[in-house]
Amino acid sequence: MEVSNRYIVINTHIEDAPKESHFELKTESFSLEPGSDAVIVKNLYISIDPYQINRMKSFSSSQKAIGFAVPVTVGEVVDGIAVGKVVASRNPKFEKDDLVVGVFTWAEYSLVKEVNIINKLETSEFPLSYHIGVLGFSGLSAYAGFFEVCKPQKGERIFVSAASGSVGSLVGQYAKHLGCYVVGCAGSQKKVALLKEKLGFNDAFNYKEETDLKSTLKRYFPDGIDIYFDNVGADMLEAAVDNMNAFGRVAICGVMAEYTDSGKRAAPEMLNIVYKRITVRGFLAADFMNVFPDFLSKTLDYLRTGKLRALEDISYGVENIPPAFVGLFNGDNIGKKIVKIADD
Repeated sequence: MEVSNRYIVINTHIEDAPKESHFELKTESFSLEPGSDAVIVKNLYISIDPYQINRMKSFSSSQKAIGFAVPVTVGEVVDGIAVGKVVASRNPKFEKDDLVVGVFTWAEYSLVKEVNIINKLETSEFPLSYHIGVLGFSGLSAYAGFFEVCKPQKGERIFVSAASGSVGSLVGQYAKHLGCYVVGCAGSQKKVALLKEKLGFNDAFNYKEETDLKSTLKRYFPDGIDIYFDNVGADMLEAAVDNMNAFGRVAICGVMAEYTDSGKRAAPEMLNIVYKRITVRGFLAADFMNVFPDFLSKTLDYLRTGKLRALEDISYGVENIPPAFVGLFNGDNIGKKIVKIADD
């Protein structure tokens, strides 16, 4: 079987904020080679994730840290997490029409080796897109970062940055179900209203309207912050540390504000970290595959009972992958950013 395939490449390294002109849509045809044990996957949904910007730079310290962060080569197709359907297979473990989640390409079709397939979906009671969002690595990041890294207790005071994003929106809901007091920040009044009215946050604020973040957090947390779940880094991390309680915990899931601006680097007050005995830990979802069954069980239960709301922001068509990616850094998305490539 030969397929005609449209796919996305970067045409230059991206050193600051991404632009649509950094990407190019190309077309090629391919088929399974005789003797190959690969499969051809028709991509259905592709996850759009901000960490990918670090793979597109000429250099980032993250590129040598773990396999999925290796650099993207200029002119070659970008890869990322996706869910798709097998349309041709020379591998005995996979048959035509199998639904699979894995590291595929930013394309209509992907030529996939077995090692790149994370999971075969036997059934799915929820939308397939959930498996690259709330039931995938975004969900695991929220669950493991909160429960495993932060070790929360009922009644503690939690601050979540980028709280309307794919991870932050779930962290806040997990924290509320545990019985914590939760405040989130986001970049528009629409997002702030969503956090309070739809997701159950105790309070929220638009960081773009604040001129002194340390004072802002003091206002929202007069009794201090016990846990800060960080998705942005930079001055928000500095402000949070300044307002942490003794033995506070900071889970650093991402540093969105620092990805595209080399002039923004967090410099928290180290005396606070020492004398307040604050724990600051970066983490990756891949560190916590051992808790994936527990995460999946609890999250599925929350979804079934309506206790958890999955936010998705879906664009359509492979040609809209670049604007979807660029939009992440403009704050355009609410919840998990996904591009739908084809119907289920």
